[in-house]
Amino acid sequence: MARCSTTEVELELAGPVTLAAVLDALEAAYPMLVGAVRDRATGRRRPLVRFYACQDDLSNTAPDAPLPDAVAAGREPLIIVGAIAGG
Repeated sequence: MARCSTTEVELELAGPVTLAAVLDALEAAYPMLVGAVRDRATGRRRPLVRFYACQDDLSNTAPDAPLPDAVAAGREPLIIVGAIAGG
């Protein structure tokens, strides 16, 4: 039996709403996620983690690029998906 779990988290950000700012706020609120979404040493996205917003794949977007206005305004979510690979 397959299970799917989703959890929504609301974050308050001061300053520009970028992927890096969202991840900083997420890791500050949930320290157990430090190193899970992005590498601790390099700050780069983990290979099997993807970011989506407004029907676009933002996984390869620069971390300091502004997120879409709808995400910044809270009208649309930023979706973080951890893929599972196996065989």
